[in-house]
Amino acid sequence: MQNRFMEKAIALAIENVRRGRGGPFAAVVVRDGAIIAEGTNRVTFSNDPTAHAEIVAIREACQALGNFQLTGCEIYTTCEPCPMCMGAIYWARPAKVFYASTAKDASAAGFDDSFIYKQLKLPATARRIPMIQLMREEALEAFRAWEQKSDRIEY
Repeated sequence: MQNRFMEKAIALAIENVRRGRGGPFAAVVVRDGAIIAEGTNRVTFSNDPTAHAEIVAIREACQALGNFQLTGCEIYTTCEPCPMCMGAIYWARPAKVFYASTAKDASAAGFDDSFIYKQLKLPATARRIPMIQLMREEALEAFRAWEQKSDRIEY
């Protein structure tokens, strides 16, 4: 059954390229043996750098479930997730992720995200895009407000 879901993701990725809708990536989210959401890379099509296949599929699945977590779900993605998608996957908390191509395969096709992994290991002040901290004490007020909120939804 797992092959069936990966085959669907791969078919979506190929179709996405052929239709000129974005990069060669797709993902499906499965729950209880059924696809509940699909996503294809739409970065260039929608001018949205966050519109990676996994992110699109996660957003659609969360809307379908009415929940911000993908408890009991599996994600089938055509490529090993990039750092951004990996973060989204961990926040969404699916049960499993299946992937086809590797990050090395993606790099060979021109989609190299190894520089992001290297940047994340550096101190904020040493990164290629300057990261400059401002108004920390004032911003901590938002955390204090959150901590005092009795009806907050933990995540």
